[in-house]
Amino acid sequence: MRDELLTALGLGLVQGITEFLPISSDGHLALFALLFGLHDASLATTVLLHVGTLLATLLIFRADLLQIAKTLLANAAHPRELFASDDGKLLAAIVVASVPTAVIGLLLESRVEALSRTPWIVGLGFLGSAIAVLTTRGRKDGGVLPGLGAALLIGVMQGMAVLPGLSRSAMTIGGAMLLGLAPAAAFRFSFLLSMPAVAGAALLELGHPGVLAGMSAATWIGAAISFASGCVALRMLRGLLAQGRFWLFAWYLVPLAAAMILWDLL
Repeated sequence: MRDELLTALGLGLVQGITEFLPISSDGHLALFALLFGLHDASLATTVLLHVGTLLATLLIFRADLLQIAKTLLANAAHPRELFASDDGKLLAAIVVASVPTAVIGLLLESRVEALSRTPWIVGLGFLGSAIAVLTTRGRKDGGVLPGLGAALLIGVMQGMAVLPGLSRSAMTIGGAMLLGLAPAAAFRFSFLLSMPAVAGAALLELGHPGVLAGMSAATWIGAAISFASGCVALRMLRGLLAQGRFWLFAWYLVPLAAAMILWDLL
């Protein structure tokens, strides 16, 4: 029980911090597994860790979600007016971006576990994340909403981030800023877009037999840790983007990528 609790606490902390910061939660969980031999975290633990970070996103973006819901309810019978509004355009962009994310995720899902056990592949993912954050250096201005074409491309970037080491937030925020969004708008779109993907993945995992029965007290504690640390990480990330310091994560990612690649070579 003690070992299970320590594992859940460690995984919850790693998940909560790295899910939102542009350093790849999957990459760090893979690194955690390679370093400590923890290749068999239960599916129940994985589900609850994702639920914890999903709840953190819901809390931080509750005002945006409430505004979108109000607009949707007020204009449900008038689609033209709905999609003429900023909230309607944002909702349409999220739906469009979610399609390639789902397709790519389903295509790559069966291969991800094997890839996460290969250090040099995880290292290349970290390097890709570093490049993504570096592209944001010096970018301060931009639009507040992505067009549907830009949303589709951001969705592809989010789908590719299923690969270990390739950070979802690095890819989507960096991609959104490259495609013309302001830092604050890229931050908002990135994490509103993450909600359908995370919720869908959690629902799929819940469909596996025995998942609910495996949700012990330790896994719930791990979920609570991922929620709390995720809230802190999200607020920190928003501040760093506002200060134009998103690219500084490359100072961490590049040495980490090099270490993972050298791990295999040596």
